Amino acid sequence: MGKNRLESFSDGVIAVAITLLVLGIGVPKDSTHLASDLGHHWPEYAAYVISFLTIGIIWINHHAMISRLREADHTILILNLLLLMTIAVLPFATELVATYRHQAVAAAVYSGCFMLMAIVFSLLNRRVLIVRADLLAETLPLEQRRQIFHRAATGVVPYVLATALAFVSTYLTLGMCAALALYYATPLASGRRA
Repeated sequence: MGKNRLESFSDGVIAVAITLLVLGIGVPKDSTHLASDLGHHWPEYAAYVISFLTIGIIWINHHAMISRLREADHTILILNLLLLMTIAVLPFATELVATYRHQAVAAAVYSGCFMLMAIVFSLLNRRVLIVRADLLAETLPLEQRRQIFHRAATGVVPYVLATALAFVSTYLTLGMCAALALYYATPLASGRRA
């Protein structure tokens, strides 16, 4: 299958997911103490920013990965569908951690969703770069393909750690997710050039 439909469908799902994030941000009901009420909701805003950046970055890195393809096979389509499923659940996970920010389970679900996304993205990247390199639009040396894959897959272990640490500190988990978003925003993390 050509990659155009895969890209169009992926862009649509990602656009809906990133847009749905804002619906989880609540507006304070009482205007008497609006400034302090807004300040009280800072973890909600932080979760929104982390999720927005992560979805935006996965969109950029997904584009970089798919642009390397000439065409996609059935396994790539299935892995891409699973990746989109993990992205589509992020608005739920974001609202959950924003609502129950002091509960370890909420933070674990939040970072666990990022962990699943990182795992599936790594599997998809491996399929594109290593297993089915014959589907690439241009030939890349094996060592370069391995480097791109390894850089893209490095987030899996920190996301596992962030999920486990949710039971120690929900704020530490949010901080780790934010740090990973910043890491993946760098061109080197996805194998793109600056």
